[in-house]
Amino acid sequence: MADPKRALVIHLAHGGEPLVFALSGAGAQDLDSRLTELLADGRVHAPELADGTTVAVNFAHVVTAHLDELPPLARVYGSGQPKRHGFAN
Repeated sequence: MADPKRALVIHLAHGGEPLVFALSGAGAQDLDSRLTELLADGRVHAPELADGTTVAVNFAHVVTAHLDELPPLARVYGSGQPKRHGFAN
């Protein structure tokens, strides 16, 4: 059985749907130990995503965040799916 892929799920202060980011193994491990601290301090952090990129998250605008397991075929930010430009399908 494959290792489960981890995701960062954040809910922003202005509401709306949560943002979901696929994390690399190192990014998930880093956030696992620091997420509570980042939320409490409201700092900016740039975790490594599964596709090798990073995303800057300003935790001052985050109401709540947690790490979760990604479903096998999920298409989320940083998941490494084929790149498409604009609104092309």
